[in-house]
Amino acid sequence: MREIQNVSVIGLGAIGAAYASRLYDMNPKCVRVIADEERIARYRSRDMVVNGRAYAFDYVSPETEVHPADLVIIAVKYEGLAQALADIRRHVGPDTIILSLLNGISSEEMIAQAYGDKNLLYAICVAIDAVREGASVRFSGIGRICFGERDNTVYSAKVQRVKSLFERANIPYEIPTDMLRTLWWKFMINVGVNQASAVLRAPYGVFQAVPEAHELMVRGMQEVVALAEHVGVHLSQDDISGFDEILYAMSPDGKTSMLQDIEAGRKTEVDYMAGAVRRLGRQYGVATPVNDMFYLVIRAMEALQYH
Repeated sequence: MREIQNVSVIGLGAIGAAYASRLYDMNPKCVRVIADEERIARYRSRDMVVNGRAYAFDYVSPETEVHPADLVIIAVKYEGLAQALADIRRHVGPDTIILSLLNGISSEEMIAQAYGDKNLLYAICVAIDAVREGASVRFSGIGRICFGERDNTVYSAKVQRVKSLFERANIPYEIPTDMLRTLWWKFMINVGVNQASAVLRAPYGVFQAVPEAHELMVRGMQEVVALAEHVGVHLSQDDISGFDEILYAMSPDGKTSMLQDIEAGRKTEVDYMAGAVRRLGRQYGVATPVNDMFYLVIRAMEALQYH
């Protein structure tokens, strides 16, 4: 098995920077960051700092001619996915593995439309509490990346290569047998905690300590559980309750990505969370009152920021 020697990362937010730093710690020459010229100038003027350590990543623009990467990690927001798929084109060769860390349940479909599904692996990140402020990223727990083929009863060669890389780079991972169910499980979590945190402007500590905040989060998740049955994915109350173990291990000061977007005045991923839940609800005749509320409130919050 040929080991992964070079990795291209696109999206240097809290998640992308956290995992890129681990790859850099393993071997500074193995990782490069794809960014437009404006971002590159900004990054080079002030090194990215992750948990107090400065990282002088190798930055390349989408137009730069490069040898295809062994692995491309996509860590942008949904809003930037279409552009990211265009920007990685010089980094994708016939044997390049593509791994998306985006929230939601549709990024892999978009990637497959652009590059085919032969070298695509499904992935999510769980329990990472990274927060980015300017050029600084901090986290107390890096969580883990759950990844694999749709069915991982037997590990494919691609899965084994990524597994080996993560072990060398000290990146915690999990390879679920049923990856589709895991994607929906993470979608359920994001729909609940990300959106409730944005509406309440609350870090994880509020959901750990305030029962009403926790219940709001859970009610958002329950609507995803109901919808999942209609696409053949069985989630249950046990999956919701099981998230508490992760939640209570998170830093109380940690913030979801959607809360960070709201605080920074950025467009959120509400279309791919509550928006997706509402569309599926209409399709399958499932009521989604909590996500209807999330959608309207977060959209209103975005509009108020632009005025």
